Amino acid sequence: MSISSYEHIHPDFRHIMGLPDKARIEFMDQPRWINYKAAQQIMDTLQGLMHKPQRPRMPNLLVVGDSNNGKTTIIRRFRELCGQGYVNEDSEPVKPVILAEAPPSADEKGLLISILERFFTPYRASDPVSKLRYQVIHLLRMCHTRVLIIDEFHSLLTGSPIKQREVMNALKLLCNELAIPIVGVGTREAVRVLHTDPQHASRFDVMALPLWELNEDFQRLLAGFETILPLKMPSRLYQPELAAQLYTISEGNIGNLHRLLVECATETIKTGKEQIDKTVIESKAWLRPTRGIRELVA
Repeated sequence: MSISSYEHIHPDFRHIMGLPDKARIEFMDQPRWINYKAAQQIMDTLQGLMHKPQRPRMPNLLVVGDSNNGKTTIIRRFRELCGQGYVNEDSEPVKPVILAEAPPSADEKGLLISILERFFTPYRASDPVSKLRYQVIHLLRMCHTRVLIIDEFHSLLTGSPIKQREVMNALKLLCNELAIPIVGVGTREAVRVLHTDPQHASRFDVMALPLWELNEDFQRLLAGFETILPLKMPSRLYQPELAAQLYTISEGNIGNLHRLLVECATETIKTGKEQIDKTVIESKAWLRPTRGIRELVA
């Protein structure tokens, strides 16, 4: 079968079909973007924030959702499309989007160091918080940063209420001083971080990334996934019976669904079946999470 005949695979990936089985399996473990409505809504909102004119009280955003449901993938895609660094016409470095990770617990110094790490700049962790804060403000201003994103925002719940307020006040200071939006990304528990002070809650809009429902949107998602699975035969994953099976095992979580489909596709490549069907999906029922834990079968 010629490579051009694999019409069920996206044209950009049909060349993969000419590679050995091992290479096709490895291809599926590489990160790859699949667009869908909820992700595009978040992307559009982030782009809107990025282009907001500067004003004393900039709008902020908190993106929340279940663990492993695609939040970090979306913000990394946003950074990839809109946040690539460059040198402007005045020979100044520009980093439009800074994506940092919240420290393991509420700690202002830990947060500042996490931001400094994104600039690959020298700093001394032993310096006082005031000096590190000045260094962060200077770098964000010098690099014309338009959006600061803090991933794993729910980690700020770990720590005393005083520490939580200190971190949130630090973020408020950065927002006020630089007049840029701040975006938090985390689990649904992250909303509780905003309750440390009514002022913080009033500054953040909350946008949820829900679990999938078994509907036409889920079937369209499956059709999109199928275009990047390097199988020689079409599986038609969007058909109602297969879609219902995949939904039941994945529980509507896109990370679980991706893992399930990769496991199924890997098996069909190894066995030479080259097609995901009901039997293959049933054999992977052990991938269904039980209270967040998957126990590998021997």
